[in-house]
Amino acid sequence: MSMTDPLADLLTRIRNANRIGRMSVDSPASNLKRAALDVLKREGFIRDFKSLDDVPHPTVRIYLKYGRDRERVIRHLQRVSKPGCRIYTKVKDMLPLLNGQGVRIVSTPRGVMSDRECRQANVGGEVLAEVW
Repeated sequence: MSMTDPLADLLTRIRNANRIGRMSVDSPASNLKRAALDVLKREGFIRDFKSLDDVPHPTVRIYLKYGRDRERVIRHLQRVSKPGCRIYTKVKDMLPLLNGQGVRIVSTPRGVMSDRECRQANVGGEVLAEVW
């Protein structure tokens, strides 16, 4: 069965695993997913991720991050641009999310970046997800 929105599937897997307190979660891999996970890692929302070679299909394992008393680092994870309704933004319209506490994952002509990196590079694009 083909999946309509693989990135939404990845975000849902992370959200569900985060809610039940799992330390890691597996997901089918793709270049877009790896790029989005790289942004989450750089911004400090996940500990790490790695590609698994011992399984028949390309898979990525995501290691979730929790606070000292097992409080969640990811409190909100939402897909913004969907296959039926793409959301694009210019760099001048890209204001900090929650005064810099949150992050938007943006697909740009220069690759997948956080909104902070987009403002530094002066480039806009499609807003894939919001995390805080």
